[in-house]
Amino acid sequence: MREITIRLAEPADYDRIAPVVDEWWDGRRILDMLPRLFFIHFRDTTLIAEEDGQLAGFLAGFLSQSRPDEAYVHVAGVAPAWRGQGVGRMLYERFFTVARERSRRVVRCVTSPVNTRSVAFHRSLGFEVDRIAKGYDGRGGDRVLLVKELDA
Repeated sequence: MREITIRLAEPADYDRIAPVVDEWWDGRRILDMLPRLFFIHFRDTTLIAEEDGQLAGFLAGFLSQSRPDEAYVHVAGVAPAWRGQGVGRMLYERFFTVARERSRRVVRCVTSPVNTRSVAFHRSLGFEVDRIAKGYDGRGGDRVLLVKELDA
């Protein structure tokens, strides 16, 4: 059994993730959505999954400044070799713990309606579809807005 460690991000982790993140999404441009600032200014809520120092996944999130009871997962990814082994679930569960410890009761995230695997994964974690937002990012793309109420 492989053993994963989840830890808070360090600034140097960005340089490990940046070269591979687009490959993890089959060539989609995800790096454009993952600025270095998550690994500097949001280190308390950006998580790294590793096995013996080898990158297995990450989750970049933050605590909302304008909605004090909410947290937000901006982007998460799992290395192809680690998919289906619970790494994504571990990252989200740790993020939920961090959010609860900081008195957050709601976690939100957004995905694309065509990414049915992402929608199904989030539903398996207890997220519900809040709504489908047309033109959410101003580029014509619709998005599925997901919400999860955290237990105390």
